[in-house]
Amino acid sequence: MAKKWNWGIIAPGRIAEKFASDLKLVDGANLYAVASRSLFKAQAFANKFNAEIAYESYEELAKDPNVDIVYIASPHTFHFEHSLLCLQNGKHVLCEKPMGMNAAQVNELKRVASGRKKFLMEALWTKFIPSFRKCFDLVQEGHIGEVKYIQANFCFRAEYDTTKRLFNKELGGGSLLDIGIYPVFFALELAGKPNEILASAVIGQTGVDENCNIILKYNQQGVTASLSSSFLVNAPSEALIAGTKGYIRMYSKWHEPTSLDAVIDGQIHHYAFDEQGFGYQYEIKEVIGCLNRGELQSAEYPLSKSLLLHQTLDRVRQQIGLEY
Repeated sequence: MAKKWNWGIIAPGRIAEKFASDLKLVDGANLYAVASRSLFKAQAFANKFNAEIAYESYEELAKDPNVDIVYIASPHTFHFEHSLLCLQNGKHVLCEKPMGMNAAQVNELKRVASGRKKFLMEALWTKFIPSFRKCFDLVQEGHIGEVKYIQANFCFRAEYDTTKRLFNKELGGGSLLDIGIYPVFFALELAGKPNEILASAVIGQTGVDENCNIILKYNQQGVTASLSSSFLVNAPSEALIAGTKGYIRMYSKWHEPTSLDAVIDGQIHHYAFDEQGFGYQYEIKEVIGCLNRGELQSAEYPLSKSLLLHQTLDRVRQQIGLEY
């Protein structure tokens, strides 16, 4: 009989609710504990999702010997601290993106996880959903030929509230780390490390980027990626991969697509996906599979990819003058 893995959740907010809901869809996954700085919030979350224990401190959850793995869903600036706390207390960790505020933090988590022999993965859930897997299969199988151009944006007009995370620098706000991370991830998955990065941004009154535009250049492959993120406008968040034989278009919201079109040699191929839940169950299945096999990293999204992602984000922030 397959092992049942006891999950803990740190910081029960909106994303954690979706995650907990999808956790129920995965065999071998059990929501055991939840921790919040507010015991009332922790208990309410535990009651809603049938967790066995609610804690009012993250340390209590990290030290609970019955917790096998922890999902970190706190604000960006706390991801490193909370992941480190859990790793140092012998827990496996799935950390919501971004896993750190810079590549140095990601590298340190990688070092600690390796030393403690604990599983660690950044929760870039888009990587594992069926529609996204299909998109990459089409590319890797050569259906659109050699990739030459990548375009991806993620935009929405956000309510301007400096007390909330999106515009709050102390909580790691800004479009790049919140939503721009998806287009950057997309380009890196398709083309790898770029030779050149050109970036510009609108820095708002709170000191974070409210709009960010990025061009990645790949000299040897002759590939260009045009990426953007914005809290200032409502625009279709779409993605396009263009190759020498055709292209793939993913419609809004492309980071969680339920359909995509591939135009190959002039013929349109439409793919639709009827997915259960919110889509987080696929990354959970990946984690459970790795744990069952005794693997400390995901072969599909290893820590080397997270490190490249954050090195790239660091280079972008250096260009736009954004420091945390």
